Amino acid sequence: MKVSKQQVQANRAHIVKTASELFRARGFDGIGVAELMSAAGFTHGGFYKHFQSKADLMTEAVAGGFSQAAAQLKGADKEAFIADYLSRRHRDSMATGCMMAALGADTARQPDEVKQAFAAGLENQLAALTTESGQAASDRTELITTIAQMVGAMVLSRACPDDDPLAEEILQVCRAHILNKPAGG
Repeated sequence: MKVSKQQVQANRAHIVKTASELFRARGFDGIGVAELMSAAGFTHGGFYKHFQSKADLMTEAVAGGFSQAAAQLKGADKEAFIADYLSRRHRDSMATGCMMAALGADTARQPDEVKQAFAAGLENQLAALTTESGQAASDRTELITTIAQMVGAMVLSRACPDDDPLAEEILQVCRAHILNKPAGG
């Protein structure tokens, strides 16, 4: 039975979305192609009808994750976004959370095309945040510093055991610092 071009595109998009979530949850090397395709509801053999390699899928998954983040940022209130980003809810939602926090260190060990997709996604996010906030391009340094602190806080918090008070303290202290509020608030 022949599958329509629309269905092929929908299947590919579903594989990319599934991969994006699984890569964020388990890392690029934490899941193989066969298991990933099974999770998406397809056979392992079908993978190569859509992608030349796992690196091709990783590249698309990174780009898709950044696109998803850009859509969520559109029109978001800065303080509310920061509070939500540096929250326990986001910390515990790795598969659907920030691509940078989940895969930043992992991306450094991947082929150049994956790194290029990551860098392009970050550049697009910086541009969107600059435009959205009305900041001048000269405020890029401050924006990069804020993003780095937020991503770093999320990485450090996730690296702590779930019940360790330090995990929450990291989020609370960084949230307060970025928002210039006392750490208890």
